[in-house]
Amino acid sequence: MSAVVMHNVVSVDGFIADDNDDVGPLFEWYFNGDADLVDGGPFKVSQVSADYVRAIWDGIGSMVIGRRLFDITNGWEGKPPAGEHVVVVSHRPKPDGWHPEASYHFVDDVAVAVAKAKELAGDRNVAVAAGDAGGQALDLGLVDEVAMDVVPVVFGSGKRYFGPVEGQHLLEDPDVVIRGNRVLHLSYRVRR
Repeated sequence: MSAVVMHNVVSVDGFIADDNDDVGPLFEWYFNGDADLVDGGPFKVSQVSADYVRAIWDGIGSMVIGRRLFDITNGWEGKPPAGEHVVVVSHRPKPDGWHPEASYHFVDDVAVAVAKAKELAGDRNVAVAAGDAGGQALDLGLVDEVAMDVVPVVFGSGKRYFGPVEGQHLLEDPDVVIRGNRVLHLSYRVRR
């Protein structure tokens, strides 16, 4: 059964990037192991992390991201890191001439973005990037699970994992707790 999963790498104090959108040491665990995360790719992680992350990525059919992430990564040049489709929450359209072959859809509403991503994902999962768009989806009750790759670093300030959420949200006990090299993989179901 497909799920909407809010996911990101996060510092121990809850930040997905610093104040300048720099991830700093958050992604170092992608390069500190012996196991290939992607065949022929640059990522080498611990075997336990590779097994976990590969299964997560293989289960993703589409992603929902905010415009900031799209702009910072240039939409991964039309090739998302997981899944085949990306829905970008933005009040601005897709840049003219930007990778016309890529399955990227631009909408100006988080609920519409999640609905479109679910349609595109079929029976696979929808990954919602943490941050402002993820927090909005959580507030709207559209997130089924919260997954975090927690890295032992303290930023002190920056871009919050949950963005500016409204009110309180309860999560179940973690159903995934996996210790990798310099990363702790956690997953929680959202309590309904």
